[in-house]
Amino acid sequence: MALTTSLILSAVILRGRLELSLIPAAASLALVASTGQFKQWLKTLRGLAFLAILVLIVNWWTVGPSFALSLVLLLLTLAASSSAFFMTTSPDDLSLALIKLKLPYELVLELSMAIRFAPTLAREAQLIVDAQRARGLDLESKLLKKVKNLVPILVPLVVSTVRRSHRVAEAMESRCFGASRSRTWLFDLRLRRADYASLAASVGLLASTVTAALLSLV
Repeated sequence: MALTTSLILSAVILRGRLELSLIPAAASLALVASTGQFKQWLKTLRGLAFLAILVLIVNWWTVGPSFALSLVLLLLTLAASSSAFFMTTSPDDLSLALIKLKLPYELVLELSMAIRFAPTLAREAQLIVDAQRARGLDLESKLLKKVKNLVPILVPLVVSTVRRSHRVAEAMESRCFGASRSRTWLFDLRLRRADYASLAASVGLLASTVTAALLSLV
């Protein structure tokens, strides 16, 4: 988490400085490559491509090419570092870490459930799309008609999501969720040598980023 945050902050601080923006972007790509799922991650960038092109075109004409390219690198850093974080961190570990930071348990549970159900919703949406296409729904037409044809997909998706949330709420209520304020945990998180090394690298990266940004202003 610390390394991901450091990379994102570095990219934000260095935006507008094209040469320096390459550093957090390259570090983020290396972080994704270290997970062993770089090829799979590249496939997920299709959804980001349109936004990156839009940001590039708008800022190229309004501000300049250097600033536009640095913003694209910022998007790349954000996508790569956050993807690497979620590919290497389980929701249970994330929840325990946030609880150790004294965040309210209810808030942590909501975040954990949102992360857990995101892939489920994506799979269910794809199943609905496939079913509607089998029934003759046209999703490759013009933009206005395509938006109109999204209704048969969104309605069953929302209905199934509401039903699932009701089932989860009933399950939590049957287990007396919130009845006791004191909680115990099956696992306990402890910092290891790799964690200390990651913290040191994060602090070093952020310090060097701030230094480079200040020197570029001189």
